[in-house]
Amino acid sequence: MRIVRHAAVLAAALFALPAAAALAPGVKAPDFTTQGALAGKVFRVNLAQQLKKGPVVLYFFPAAFTSGCNAEAKAFAEAVPQFRAAGAQVIGMSADAVPQLQKFSTEHCAGKFPVASATPELLKQYDVLLNRPGMARTMSDRTSYVIAPDGKVAFVHSDMSPVDHVRTTLAAVQGLKRR
Repeated sequence: MRIVRHAAVLAAALFALPAAAALAPGVKAPDFTTQGALAGKVFRVNLAQQLKKGPVVLYFFPAAFTSGCNAEAKAFAEAVPQFRAAGAQVIGMSADAVPQLQKFSTEHCAGKFPVASATPELLKQYDVLLNRPGMARTMSDRTSYVIAPDGKVAFVHSDMSPVDHVRTTLAAVQGLKRR
């Protein structure tokens, strides 16, 4: 029992550590094309195409249907009108398979923004691959990027807590609009 308790404390501590994104503001965001879902419908997501419409908030989350990711998706969904008013769109991304993201896109994203499936290579390119001892599957950390229409990273918020991702990325997008 004592070993199990220590393992639980260690696991909680590992997930409480801040994430460390290497993509700094000013660098070119890696372009990608992948499958995603919006309101349960599968479609192709291409960053370069999305950037033609304006800034993109690309937020990586560890796993669909976990409490923090559910809360974060709901918060982003509720803020979509504010992001759109600032000229931006939101794209969620995780290592989850498309069928799981189809369900997640309707239940927790409320059909308001797409969620896409990231390959391990894409997670490495964005430096969001969660690499913790004992992990059984590929996951990303919780990092939100604001990518300007020129394809450069304008803002990064990297923290395993979902609490401030929406607030800080919305402020960054609104700051872009004022430039």
